Amino acid sequence: MRILACVKRVPAPGARINVTADGQSVETAHLGFTTSPHEECAVEEAVQITERMGGEVTVLTVGPPEAEEQLRYAASVGCHHIVLVPTDGTHLDPQRTAVIITEAVQSLEGDGGEFDLILFGNESADSGGFQVGVRVAHALGRPIVNGIKGIDITDDTVVARRAVDAGFEVYELPRPAVLGIKEGINLPRYPTMKGRLASKKAEMASMDLDAEAGGQTMVKLHRPAETVTETVILGTSEDAAVAVVDLLAEIGVL
Repeated sequence: MRILACVKRVPAPGARINVTADGQSVETAHLGFTTSPHEECAVEEAVQITERMGGEVTVLTVGPPEAEEQLRYAASVGCHHIVLVPTDGTHLDPQRTAVIITEAVQSLEGDGGEFDLILFGNESADSGGFQVGVRVAHALGRPIVNGIKGIDITDDTVVARRAVDAGFEVYELPRPAVLGIKEGINLPRYPTMKGRLASKKAEMASMDLDAEAGGQTMVKLHRPAETVTETVILGTSEDAAVAVVDLLAEIGVL
């Protein structure tokens, strides 16, 4: 199996996100970064498949030079090749990103052969556009299903499961195929000390690619006003029972 996982460097989930004064970017001075969670699961799934069936995992990202951190983390958990397509720091819309990734895939396949499987996160944790994987699959002429929470590989097909209210939808796709992975398909592993040391020595390929901007233009980043909540302790002894009863009566429960 030859698998490509595409990842993105994003602000750490749960962190306080501040926007610059001009509203055009995120203030990164005190902000931690990580791999988008859906894509972290995609990397883990790729590694698990190759552990069962043999093969190699390549991890690709389009991002700033600092995204090397996320690529080396992928190497530390078992990925074999890491590739960075550095950007100039300007905003990448989904169309431009998809064109760059498509060209990167075609270049990598020209050198090493076709990928049996290309994995994306279902959507990125920051922009949540749900577009890039679909656009890349369409450009490559390959089938894609998003929201995947289970993968089985046969001789020449991929069986993918997508969770729905009634259970699972099951899709059988010919290889090569593209899948959008949903967080929860697995539990990503932590890197071992051996893996961390090996990742420092891993060779990182760099590809100089770019594309014209698409039809979407970011106007401004808007940070909604924070909602402040206040917690009131009604008491710490049996005297609090009266306050609880009064509160229940106030909200109409009693």
